[in-house]
Amino acid sequence: MSTASDLKISHEGHVALVEIARPPHNFFDFDLIQQIASTFEELDKNPSCRAIVLASEGTAFCAGANFNSPNDKISRPENPGTNPLYFEAIRIFSCKKPIVAAIQGAAVGGGLGLALVADFRVTCPEGRFTANFNRLGFHPGFGLSVTLPRLVGIQKANLLFFTGRRVNGQEALDMGLADFLVPQSEVREQAMKLAKEIAVSAPLSVQSTRATMRQGLVEALQKAVAHESLEQNWQFKTADFKEGVKAMTERREPHFQGQ
Repeated sequence: MSTASDLKISHEGHVALVEIARPPHNFFDFDLIQQIASTFEELDKNPSCRAIVLASEGTAFCAGANFNSPNDKISRPENPGTNPLYFEAIRIFSCKKPIVAAIQGAAVGGGLGLALVADFRVTCPEGRFTANFNRLGFHPGFGLSVTLPRLVGIQKANLLFFTGRRVNGQEALDMGLADFLVPQSEVREQAMKLAKEIAVSAPLSVQSTRATMRQGLVEALQKAVAHESLEQNWQFKTADFKEGVKAMTERREPHFQGQ
């Protein structure tokens, strides 16, 4: 097993396990997304790796960004252009190897965006999926304006975006947000099992088929994150965003004023 700061990387046969190690919530920031992107690029170069499992320690898969951190660069971008975080996200989406995500708990906001990088998602009844951006007072990001409707359809995506509601593992399975539902203790095992099943197939054919099925996705995401950043950049300066984060911290309903 090797480590990349906040990641643990191990191999079982032709499957690489990439584990986020920021328990219990596994909040993300620029550094973590950059580490994942660089790790995936290295795995792309490794001919013995035929599939990747993305998992995490702790109770949450990835509970989103920690906007209360003094080192938060997500809601305080250094320039008005595309958020650098999303350039790293595009690097992750550009991975050529098939990816299975093991969602044992909450996948929130950008954490949901990270979960949707994968080709397949294994979850459990305790899984929680939420695109809570509007509940925090800003536009969805991490390419979710492309990936979420691609999976569940525009109507269900709008419902999740506009309300910020949480859906559990069973609901995620029913709407196509997840592919397998197993007991929480078996999520990692099932994800590895699926990845190993994929790894039995001819690797060049799998990668070629995957590239065909995802044709145009990265290009669409590049346009999407530019627009998402534009919208987020001005909304991060609003009173509603400050109220949204404050309400989340205080675990109460937000009181937005539309300003």
